[in-house]
Amino acid sequence: MTKLIAEIAVEKTALHFDKIYDYIIPENLLESAQIGCRVIVPFGNSPRRQGIIVSIFEETEAKKGLKRIKELLDSEPVLSKEMLAMAKFMKERYYCTFYEACAAMLPAGLGMKLTYAYTYTQDGAEAENLSADESMLINFLITRKKPVRHDILLKNMGFSDDSLLIKLCKKGYILKKEVIKKRFLEPTVKMVRICEGADIPERLSPKQSEVVSLLQTTGECSVKELSYFLGVTSAVSDGLVKKGICEYFEEEAPKYIPSAEPKPKQQPVIFLTDEQKKAYDDLLERQNSGKASVSLLYGITGSGKTSVFMKLIDNAVDVNNGNVIVMVPEISLTPQLLNKFTTRYGDRVAIFHSGLPIGKRLEEWKRVKNGEAKIAVGTRSAIFAPFDKISLIVMDEEQEYTYKSSATPRFHARELAKFRCAENNCLLLLSSATPSVESFYFANEGRYGLQVLKTRYGTAQLPEVITADMNIEQEQGNMSAYSSKLLEAIEENLKNQKQSIILLNRRGHNTFVSCRSCKEVISCPNCSISLTYHSANHRLMCHYCGYSIPVPKKCPACGSEKLRFGGTGTQRAEEELSEILPNARVLRLDTDSTMQRFAYEKKLAQFANGEYDILLGTQMVAKGLDFPNVTLVGVINADQMLYGGDFRSYERAFSLLTQVVGRSGRGNFEGKAIIQTYAPENPIIALAKSQNYDKFYNSEIKLRKAMIYPPFSDIGVVAFVGTNRNLVEKSAQHFSELLKEKLANEYKGMPLVILGPAPALVSKISNKYRYRLILKFRNNRAFRSLLSSLLCELGADRNYSEVTVYADINPENIM
Repeated sequence: MTKLIAEIAVEKTALHFDKIYDYIIPENLLESAQIGCRVIVPFGNSPRRQGIIVSIFEETEAKKGLKRIKELLDSEPVLSKEMLAMAKFMKERYYCTFYEACAAMLPAGLGMKLTYAYTYTQDGAEAENLSADESMLINFLITRKKPVRHDILLKNMGFSDDSLLIKLCKKGYILKKEVIKKRFLEPTVKMVRICEGADIPERLSPKQSEVVSLLQTTGECSVKELSYFLGVTSAVSDGLVKKGICEYFEEEAPKYIPSAEPKPKQQPVIFLTDEQKKAYDDLLERQNSGKASVSLLYGITGSGKTSVFMKLIDNAVDVNNGNVIVMVPEISLTPQLLNKFTTRYGDRVAIFHSGLPIGKRLEEWKRVKNGEAKIAVGTRSAIFAPFDKISLIVMDEEQEYTYKSSATPRFHARELAKFRCAENNCLLLLSSATPSVESFYFANEGRYGLQVLKTRYGTAQLPEVITADMNIEQEQGNMSAYSSKLLEAIEENLKNQKQSIILLNRRGHNTFVSCRSCKEVISCPNCSISLTYHSANHRLMCHYCGYSIPVPKKCPACGSEKLRFGGTGTQRAEEELSEILPNARVLRLDTDSTMQRFAYEKKLAQFANGEYDILLGTQMVAKGLDFPNVTLVGVINADQMLYGGDFRSYERAFSLLTQVVGRSGRGNFEGKAIIQTYAPENPIIALAKSQNYDKFYNSEIKLRKAMIYPPFSDIGVVAFVGTNRNLVEKSAQHFSELLKEKLANEYKGMPLVILGPAPALVSKISNKYRYRLILKFRNNRAFRSLLSSLLCELGADRNYSEVTVYADINPENIM
C-alpha cells in the first residue's frame, strides 16, 4: 500500500545531526498536510517536537521504524517553496540548522507553546466520596463545554500546584489533553509599587532598602528601571513581594506609533532633475527587463536618491501590480521613511522590524501573506516578507553592517536579497552616499549596474566643513568637550533660530574610571572591559553584560581615594552644553534615553516640530534623518572612530563622518559642519571633510588588495566560547589542527589564510571566554564543505561539549 512520507526539518537539532527526517503522514492528515506547514512530531526521546514539512513523496514500502506526524499546526503553508529554498541556502552558507533558518523567517507571534487542558469524564460526574476541593473542580469543568487550559484552571480554582489534578486524572475522573497555546499576549510592562498600608520593617537588606526608598519617592516604576537605576536584579523585588511589602502589576505598554499607522493615500508628483531622470531611466530599463540584476545608486547626501527609488516603486506597484521590499539598516531610520511611504501608498504598506509589539508583527506578516499589503518596509527582517512574487528590492544605506545578523543564523540581508531577486527575476537596488567598498568595487567591475548622483537636489548645497584641532584648544585652556569654534557656531544658530545636531558616539557620562595612584581602571568582573559611569543613576555599568555598581569612593585595587573620571559620553556632553548654554533646549538621543518603546520616534518628532534646538546623540542621529532647519552639525571626538582594530575601521569612520555631515544644510539654508579631532592631519578626516568618497575608495581598495581583504577574498571567524578558559583554548587549537590536516590531504591546494587561534579583542563576556580563528578564503562549495565538516566533527566530540563553536562569514568585526 502506498504511503505519503513527509520530509521534515525538526527543531532543537545540533549541526552535527541536523538533516531532513522522514515521517509517515497519518490518514487523518493526508488532505491537509502541505509543504511549508508546521507539525508536531516525536523525535528521539522527546514525544513532541515542532518541525516544518520540506517535501512530500509517495513510498510503496515505507522504511521500517518510521514515526508518524502527531499534529498539524497550520491549515495552510507558512513558508512557500521559495522560502524553503532560501532556508536551504542559509543552512549551507551560514552554518545553521535547517529549522533555525526557517524559524528566522517567521514572525515571533506565530510561535506556539505546548500546554495542557482538562475536561471531565462521565466517571467524574458520578464520582462519590470526593473532598470539597475535588467536587468544586469537577463541577467547574462540567459547566465548561470545552477543555480548560492548565494555567487558567489553577488560577480560577485558586490552587498553587497541580497535585489535585494529577490525583483526579489517575482516578479517571478527569482527562488531561495537550493543547497549543499562542506565545504572545498584548504587550505590557511589569511594574512594582509599595502595597497600600504595608508595614515596612526597619531591618531590610541594603538592596531592598534602596528599592523601597526609590519607590517611596517615585510611587512606582518598572522592573527594568529598577535594574538601571539601582543595579538590582528582579530577585530583590521578588523578595519584597513575598514579604507583602511590594506588589507587581502590569501596565499597558505604549501603543504602536501613530505616525506609522496607514494614512489616506496622497500621491504628489515626484519631479526629477536631469541627473535623477538619467539614473531613473537606466534603473527602469533594468526593472522592466524581467531579468535578475543588481544596481548601485551612488549619490552624495541630499542628492535625492529616495525620490529615484520611490519612482521605481510607483512603477512596480501602480503600473505592474508588483510587490516591493524596502530595507533600512536600523529601526531609528524607519519613522521618517515610513511617513513618506504611508503618506504615498496608504494601507498598502506593511512594517517589519523588531521594535513592533509581537502581535503587530504577526498582523503585518499576515497582511503581506494575504495580499493586503504590496510594500514591506523595515529593517533586515523585511527580507523575509512572505510575498509570492517580488518586483523590486531596495536596500537604503546598503553599506551599514546592521544588515548583518550577529545571532544564528548569521546572515547578511544583502545576500538574501540577491537570492530572492534571482528567484523572482527582479532588480535589487542598493542605495548609498558611502557605498561599501565591496559594492563599489563590483559596480566598477561591471558585476553591478552603477548610477551616480553628484549634486544635491534643488537649492541645497553641501555644507562647509571645518576641522577644530583639540590640541590647540587644550593648549589654550579649554578642557571641555566643545571647541570654541563649535560653541560659537551653536550660539550663532540659536540666535538665528536654526537647529543643530551633535554626534558623540559614546553613551554614558564618562567612558572609564581609573585610579591616579595605581593607574588601575575599574573593570567589569564578568567581562574584560572597563565600566562606564552613568550620571543618570550614579552607577558604573558594563555595556556588555549589564553589571553595575554604585560609584566607589576608593580604588578597589589599592584603596586610594584618588579616582579619575575620564572620557566623555553623551550624558556628560549634555550636562556641559546645558551649563554653557542654559537657554538652549537640548535633546539627548542614545540607548539610555530611548529605553521605552517608541521613545526614539517621539523624540525625533519633537525635534522636527521645533521643540528642541540641539539634538545630541550617538550614531543613531548620524544617518538617514532629514530636517530642513538643521544648519549645523558638530562631531565630538572623531578620532575614536578611526582606531577600532578592524580592517573596516577606516571605512566605518569615513561613512559615519560623511553621513552626519550630510545632515546639515538639506533645506534652503546654507549648512556648516565642524569636526573636532586631535589628528587633523589624518587622511580619513581630510577626506570626510571634502566629502570625497571616490578618493577614499581609490586609497582603500589598494590597501584591501595588498592585504587580501574583501572584495579580494571572503573573511570569516570561527569562534569558540565557554566558561572554562583552558578548554576553550584547547578546542580552538584542536580545530586549527584538524583544519591544517584536512588542507594537507583531501583539500590540498585550497587557497586559505589562517590567523590564530587567539583570544578575541574582548576576551571575556558574561564570564565566558572567547577565542577566535580568522580565515581568508574563497567562499565556494569546496570551502563550505570543509568548514561544515569541521564544525560537525568538533560538535560531535564530547571532549568539547561545554564549548560553543560557530562560524561567522564576513562578520561586522573580525576582532
